[in-house]
Amino acid sequence: MSEEIWDQGLQSERTRLAWVRTAVALSTAGLGAAGLALRAGLPPVAVVGFALGALCGGVLLVRTGTRFRRVQEALHGGRPLDHGLDAVFAWFGTLSLVAGACTFVLTVR
Repeated sequence: MSEEIWDQGLQSERTRLAWVRTAVALSTAGLGAAGLALRAGLPPVAVVGFALGALCGGVLLVRTGTRFRRVQEALHGGRPLDHGLDAVFAWFGTLSLVAGACTFVLTVR
């Protein structure tokens, strides 16, 4: 009896939904905060930080379908998974939103 790493459960689908939630959160938070920063007249650094976060979220959202297919192929083929580039986009987007939020907090009193 051979042991496979593939499980018939919905783990891949749940992971895909988690990436989609992350991408949508980055995009909507970035766009909303960028609009708020523009209306409040904050320095361009804050607006750029929020816009970069929204852009990273958009890139993650676009890559979701491709990533899901790669994960499925890797699982069925017994190959290791690689989320390196996607993790960098999620990290950079989050860092950009934090930088914009810090600028917002330090500027508005």
